[in-house]
Amino acid sequence: MAKYMLIMRGTDESNAAMMASIEELIAATRRFIEETVKAGVYLAAEGLDQDKGVVVDFSGETPVVTDGPYGETKELFGGFFLLDVASEEEAVEWAKRVPVVRGSKIEVRRVPGDDEVPGDNG
Repeated sequence: MAKYMLIMRGTDESNAAMMASIEELIAATRRFIEETVKAGVYLAAEGLDQDKGVVVDFSGETPVVTDGPYGETKELFGGFFLLDVASEEEAVEWAKRVPVVRGSKIEVRRVPGDDEVPGDNG
């Protein structure tokens, strides 16, 4: 089994469409989470506040903090599902079932295991 993060990405337009049918989307999302729990692949799921946050920018000599969440961007990271599945293909199949509105995207990323993270070799 491997962990995969299904990252929900939206645009201003898709976020507006989502808000127009938010109750229906919340109900569909709860059903989706119940399905992942029953399948034994659910680890976590969270949505993120679209209006609050900060960005810590390390491009200069000292970190610069600005209001966020991301400044100017075409897509916002709106939340995630963390699943423990057998393969990327299975993660993609779950991603295809996430209830979203037209214009949204789901990015599927594998979470490396502890044995894959470079450690102290000294």
